[in-house]
Amino acid sequence: MTRPIALVTGASSGIGLDLAHVLAENGHDVVLVARTVTKLNEVASELSKLGATAHVIASDLTRPNAAVDLVNEVKRRSLDIDVLVNNAGFGLVGPFVETDMQREVDMVQLNVVALIQLTKLLVAPMVMRNRGRVLNVASLAGFLPGPYMAIYYATKAFVLSFSEALAEELKKSKVTVTALCPGPTRTQFQDVAEMQGSRLFKLMPTLSSRRVAKIGYRAMMSGDRVVLSGFANKLTAQSLRISPRRVVSALSGFLNLDK
Repeated sequence: MTRPIALVTGASSGIGLDLAHVLAENGHDVVLVARTVTKLNEVASELSKLGATAHVIASDLTRPNAAVDLVNEVKRRSLDIDVLVNNAGFGLVGPFVETDMQREVDMVQLNVVALIQLTKLLVAPMVMRNRGRVLNVASLAGFLPGPYMAIYYATKAFVLSFSEALAEELKKSKVTVTALCPGPTRTQFQDVAEMQGSRLFKLMPTLSSRRVAKIGYRAMMSGDRVVLSGFANKLTAQSLRISPRRVVSALSGFLNLDK
């Protein structure tokens, strides 16, 4: 029997790396996408030991049209994508009036634009085949505004809203869309975002990326539309629904800083 193929962006580390492993462990071949080909080759070697065929495509999805080029390469290799995992993304902490504008533009390109393009180009064939799954890695941040990380939180709000809307559009097909919303997770994210000392990671419970990946995989295979990782994050999301928005914004800003 032919193994289904999953394409995972941001597959060289963190949640993306663990999702690639979980998919391979559960009978999928994997297309690994990230910027660094050396690291991807290492991951591919690891997955081969699990019986998976891993295809490596190095791509910098912060570059305009990189997602289109990626899909063209997938087509050139005659790979039919059964599962799309839009995981790649990064954040940046600091006052909006001081943070680097180009880095924030790159963030929107990666967290939002590339996700739109990959979903648009790969979901249409899924609908034609009447099978497929999409897992978009959003965040607990998508449920609230995030002072001092305003752009990042806004991108994740987009991912969450878009995922739920697309899931509703596709409900009569056999293509499912799931938004995975992790809270603080032990990955390299905080280093890239320059928030190693933030109160968020000091005060909030954190999960391993492996556990988050397993939660996301199970939810995707069940066809769930939204899943939060961990009881504390579920409780937080529910409390946000009834809390005054100004209070939520103030608390979020407090947690995103280190002093």
